[in-house]
Amino acid sequence: MEKVYDVIIIGAGPGGLAAALYAGRSRLSTLLIEKGQDGGQIAITDEIENYPGQIVEGESGPSLIARMTAQAEKFGVERVSDTIVSTDILGEIKTLKGTKGEYKGKNLIIATGAYSRPIGCKGEGEYIGKGVSYCATCDANFFEDLEVYVVGGGDSAVEEAMYLTKFARKVTLIHRRNELRAAKSIQEKAFKNPKLFFLWDSVVEELFGDEILQGMKVKNVKTGEITTIEADEDDGMFGVFGFIGTVPNSDLFKGIVDMDERGYIPTDADMHTNIPNVYAVGDVRVKSLRQVVTAAADGAIAAVQVERSLSDYF
Repeated sequence: MEKVYDVIIIGAGPGGLAAALYAGRSRLSTLLIEKGQDGGQIAITDEIENYPGQIVEGESGPSLIARMTAQAEKFGVERVSDTIVSTDILGEIKTLKGTKGEYKGKNLIIATGAYSRPIGCKGEGEYIGKGVSYCATCDANFFEDLEVYVVGGGDSAVEEAMYLTKFARKVTLIHRRNELRAAKSIQEKAFKNPKLFFLWDSVVEELFGDEILQGMKVKNVKTGEITTIEADEDDGMFGVFGFIGTVPNSDLFKGIVDMDERGYIPTDADMHTNIPNVYAVGDVRVKSLRQVVTAAADGAIAAVQVERSLSDYF
C-alpha cells in the first residue's frame, strides 16, 4: 500500500528544515523533498553574524545548514532528492509528482524559497560572497569603512543603500534611469544622506578581480561610454549589492494557491494558505523580513499547526 505521510515539506532551506525538525520531533511521519542542496540562499553565504545561537567565533551558511539537516535527520525525517513537476493538492490527500516518483501526504508545507534577481552582468556569479551580495541586513557589517555600490532604484534599493551608509565609508547607488522609482518620502531621506551618492543612467557591465571583487565596468546607457571603477588601493576590494527584486519559487503552485502580484504566497499568522492543510513558510510567502531566523520561525509554526490539525482529526 502506498505510504501517505502526515506531512510533506518541499524545500530544505531554513524554513523547510525547521518544519522538518518540529514535525519529526512530534513523531509525525515526515517527508522532506529537495531538488538541490540544502540551505537555499544561505548555502552560498560565507559568513553569518546575526543568527541567534550561532557559533560566535565564525559561522558560515553551509555549517549552520549542516547542523539543521542533522537535527532533522535525528528525529526520523525521511528525505528524497527530486524535482516536483506537478501537484494535486485540493483534496484531503495531497499528491506531488516528481521526476523520480509520486508522493502523498495529508498536509503540505511549501518552503520553496525565493532568489534574488541577478544584476545580469559578466562575472557576477564568480563574486557572490566575495564582494557581491543581495542582502544588506546579512552582509553590511563585512563592508565597514569600505566603498559600496548598490544597483537598483526602487524602494528596497534606496532603503538598503541608506542602511549600508551606517557601515560603509561611501555608498553609490547605480541606476539605469535619471531618477529614482522609490517613494518620494524615501527619496527625500536619501538625497539628504551625506554618505550616499548617485550614478545615473548607468548599468553594470562586468565585475572583475582576483579572489575577491576589485573592479567593475559601468556603461552609460545614453552615451554608451564605459567607465572602469577599481577598488581603492588601501582597501583592496569594494562591495556591490544588487537590489532589483527577488523572485519567489512559486511557479509550481500558480493558479492553485493564492498569490500576490509578484508571486508570493499570502498566509495568516499560522502559515495557512487559502487551501486547507497547505502551508507556506520562509521566503516564498508574503512577509516584511526575509532572514534565516524568520524562515525558521515560520517552519516551526507551520509544523505545530500540522500536528494540532492531526490531533484534532484523530
